[in-house]
Amino acid sequence: MPIKSIQTAATLIIAALLLAACAKPVPTEEPIRAVKVVTVGLDSMHSGAEFAGEVRARVESRLGFRVGGKIVRRQAELGQRVKVGQVLAQLDPQDYKLAADAARAQMVAAATNRDLAAADFKRYKALREQNFISGAELERREASLKAAQAQLEQAQAQLSGQGNQASYTTLVADVSGVVTAVEAEPGQVVTAGTPVVRIAQDGPRDVVFAVPEDRVALIKTGSAVDVQLWSTKTTLKGLVREVAASSDPVTRTFGVKVALPPKDNLALGTTVSVLPQAFDRGGVPVIKLPTSAFHQVANASTVWVLDSATMTVKLQPVQIATADGNEVVVAAGLQPGMQVVTAGVHVLSPGQKVTIYKEKTAVAPVNIAQAASNSVAPSATATAAPAPAAALAVQASAKPVK
Repeated sequence: MPIKSIQTAATLIIAALLLAACAKPVPTEEPIRAVKVVTVGLDSMHSGAEFAGEVRARVESRLGFRVGGKIVRRQAELGQRVKVGQVLAQLDPQDYKLAADAARAQMVAAATNRDLAAADFKRYKALREQNFISGAELERREASLKAAQAQLEQAQAQLSGQGNQASYTTLVADVSGVVTAVEAEPGQVVTAGTPVVRIAQDGPRDVVFAVPEDRVALIKTGSAVDVQLWSTKTTLKGLVREVAASSDPVTRTFGVKVALPPKDNLALGTTVSVLPQAFDRGGVPVIKLPTSAFHQVANASTVWVLDSATMTVKLQPVQIATADGNEVVVAAGLQPGMQVVTAGVHVLSPGQKVTIYKEKTAVAPVNIAQAASNSVAPSATATAAPAPAAALAVQASAKPVK
């Protein structure tokens, strides 16, 4: 082959390759995706609002000393059950004992002055009866006696007060209950009224929980509440006893207290679920969809709606009302009968063609051994069937001829 022809052929091949490389690639068709859809319909709410609550004593007292001083002993411990009159803590009483002794000495001095004034008055009264002194002198002695008597009464009152101060150095329980908090330790110097021990009094129990501002208006005093224990799933009936008039400064929620029946003596601190019947919306027809059906576009909640005529999807903005378990309640944007995509919403585009996904059914496995035995058995039977006939023929030939 001439060299010139070979060069021409090579040039044509290179040119063809260059043209093929510069040509635009043929666009690939977008695959038709299979999606799961659900038909929109009306359903009823299955759950209401649920709050976490805690069992507390209806009356909880914070006990402290009525005088100030240094704590030398604390007998109460956290979780201890105490009775009326039981000693909880003690202050150093030495200063108060000295003050009581001083008041006692003042009382003795006042009593002595009173006795002296009484003796003078008695003597001057006898002299007045004999007209040895004037009436004015007797009145002065009587006034001295009254002043001495008043000083004695003042000293007695001071002694009684100092005695009470000394007795206040011992903190005793004035109610029966359980110690729920200890707020001071031995060696600490406290002022009068500083809480030292907190006691939950025996008696009725309350369930305390917090409600946000937008729902507190629905809870009324005396309304029914279902209380469910987390440990045993037992449901108890209670009534709203108190709704806080102001919100908590930190959480901005309103505290609600639910009274439990006296027979339900639950342990303090038990965690419960509170379901106010005022929030129960069971039986209300609503539109609900699974959470996988929603798609966020520009801060708006949307869903993909299937057009069954063209088998294409389009975005439909919706308004979400609340949640009901694992489903979302739609307030507006959908009508019963629409078909909404519930799976694969993040890979779709407006106007995209789709097909409805159909789950594959599993084929029942075939027992090969049983099938083989079933296929072999008829042939074996057919082969063995003539055997009785042959045996009869042999028997007939073996009979003697009469």
